Amino acid sequence: MELCLKELKKELAGEIIGHSIHHFQEIGSTNDEAFSLGMEGAPEGTVVVANSQSAGKGRLQRSWFSPPQANIYTSVILRPEFNPADAPRITIMAGLAAAQTIETYCPRKARIKWPNDVLLDGKKVCGILAQMQTNEDKIDFVILGIGINVNISADEFPAEIKNTATSIAAQTAAFHSRQDLLITLYKNLSKWYKTLTSTGFEMIREEWLKMASLIGCETQVKFGNEIIKGKALGIDERGALVMSDSKGKTVKILAGDASILKEN
Repeated sequence: MELCLKELKKELAGEIIGHSIHHFQEIGSTNDEAFSLGMEGAPEGTVVVANSQSAGKGRLQRSWFSPPQANIYTSVILRPEFNPADAPRITIMAGLAAAQTIETYCPRKARIKWPNDVLLDGKKVCGILAQMQTNEDKIDFVILGIGINVNISADEFPAEIKNTATSIAAQTAAFHSRQDLLITLYKNLSKWYKTLTSTGFEMIREEWLKMASLIGCETQVKFGNEIIKGKALGIDERGALVMSDSKGKTVKILAGDASILKEN
């Protein structure tokens, strides 16, 4: 089912996110296009959405499987007025907004894997890639790239991700309107971004923790050649993962690939 640009604009009029939409049938990467628009001065809340990507990007230099007419591929331009050190809060906010969007289709099943992957039955259904452009000690803009597997069936996933990826359709045995899901996603992002910029991070942190998959579990985090193991305790005021290592020392991690070693 095609996205209807006219209907999207009507539904998102007045929202922080989605008031300006750049729609493509096919694109290399929505993040690359959004980054270019950001450099050209596109206003906050501008979004790029595509029906397919030929070079979709995931976290940690991974590719994102992007078949046509099946899923959500979108990127959002934000221009928050806070310190670059606080930028991880934005990815936590985005993960919460995406998880709550998916939760409307799969009640009580969506879980967030730090920092912002969304899982259904332990398999990845949504990934988020954040890219930041700074100007001296200020954020110029942040690009949030969001991919959600919506109507792809389980047997359509490539062999290398078949055991680790899922879709909303695979979990519900039904196809869903990508347009309705996209509208809900943009509205949830608008709501939580407004909360972040007006009242702070604490409410977002509390809601995120309610949906977190790692907390209380023995966990390992890989970043480059480094591996940190310990018990995941929560996230701090900037969105860093707080862990207790094997010696009982508290460590805070701002980036990496986390996985559960043992559940409590």
